[in-house]
Amino acid sequence: MRPIDQQTILITGATDGLGRALAAELAAEGATVLVHGRDDQRGKAALQEIGGRAAWYRADLSSLAEVRALAEAVRADHPRLDVLVNNAGIGASGGRAESADGHELRFAVNYLSHYLLTRELLPVLTSSAPARIVNVSSLGQTAIDFDDVMITRGYTGVRAYCQSKLAQIMHTIDLAAELAGTGVTANALHPATYMPTKIVSTPISTLEEGVRATHRLVTDPALDDVSGRFFNGLAEARADDQAYDADARARLRALSDELTGA
Repeated sequence: MRPIDQQTILITGATDGLGRALAAELAAEGATVLVHGRDDQRGKAALQEIGGRAAWYRADLSSLAEVRALAEAVRADHPRLDVLVNNAGIGASGGRAESADGHELRFAVNYLSHYLLTRELLPVLTSSAPARIVNVSSLGQTAIDFDDVMITRGYTGVRAYCQSKLAQIMHTIDLAAELAGTGVTANALHPATYMPTKIVSTPISTLEEGVRATHRLVTDPALDDVSGRFFNGLAEARADDQAYDADARARLRALSDELTGA
């Protein structure tokens, strides 16, 4: 990877929590940080705190049209993109809701939006290689029921959240195979357990732990050739068994292409 002060890094969900803290650290190290969120006032406040070479991009990831517009804006402004950190997400609390496109909301925001954003930005990532994709996932994982992916029966927020997080890891493994030899790597991680963020009411670890683990996947030269892995904090870990099922990943990929028009 290039020296950090020569890198351009896009972080989704960077107006609070892990994303904001990571953006501030990377900006302090000299990176050009593209800060994504869905509220302009919070974006302005984040930029003031982060400082350095930071730029603001607004998009509501519950809308695939806005995801496409975000990718288009990033491509227009930055011919090179060194790292994409897919961090934005919604937690497990609350009842069933649907996105602007009619998809179950947690699946749409936590997974589908980042699937589409990654597909849309792959050309600039590959042309910028070496480059990295980092998917912020979770130890909370539930196998996908392909007969009811949108969970119209037996819905719980926890089930929906855990399904979306496993989908991220499945996509990560697929990306690693697809991008082998291009100089672009893809890895996923559970940053830390119950960090103090807006989706966690009773934290048991620190935000700094999560930032350290995510920062490592973004910057550590020892990981230049590491791809398709899942990490629990700083240690490599094993995801749910479905993540390693090639047939299940192929079904998810086909469904994702169908739902996003990628």
